[in-house]
Amino acid sequence: MDRGDGARREGDKRGGPTDDPGLDTLLLRAADGDEQAFAALYDALAHTVLGLACRVVGDKAQAEEVTQDVMVEVWRTADRFQPARGAARNWVLTLAHRRAVDRVRSVAAGRARELRAAVMEQERSFDAVAEEVEVREEQRAIFRCLAQLARELRLPLVLAYYEGLTYAEVADALSTPAGTIKSRMRQGLRRLHDCMEAAT
Repeated sequence: MDRGDGARREGDKRGGPTDDPGLDTLLLRAADGDEQAFAALYDALAHTVLGLACRVVGDKAQAEEVTQDVMVEVWRTADRFQPARGAARNWVLTLAHRRAVDRVRSVAAGRARELRAAVMEQERSFDAVAEEVEVREEQRAIFRCLAQLARELRLPLVLAYYEGLTYAEVADALSTPAGTIKSRMRQGLRRLHDCMEAAT
């Protein structure tokens, strides 16, 4: 058995490349402002960081942005690395996971804001139509009956039948479980039907 094989097996017992002392040294040198050490650290870990970010974010373009953000953060905060608390690789990947999760949350929050804005715009559009547009008697009766419904019953119907959203999309837009949305739509349709029957 040569010494190389023995070292590799011993490295596997300790966690393999996770505990690479060379990376620890590079990160410590980067903390002292050594740009060449940081460049070597970047080359060694950027691909791994990208792979982790891809798994968490699920989008390669965004994962690449996360990777760049993480490596910039590594350069800026390298002086916070303490070898006694863990290996450089783990320290960098912890930063990467945190940044990737933050990106997922940010994207989700942005989509939620867009959906809420769409809901508010649709409600304003409905009010304008109900008040201003001259339509056939049947259409006017429908708008009158919709206007009489409680907001929680009216909005799902408007989003589904006038905006073409699916149950799931309506549920996301209103931050309400899909089962609740289905129940409210059934109740809203029954009341709308009763209202239309009474109008005729």
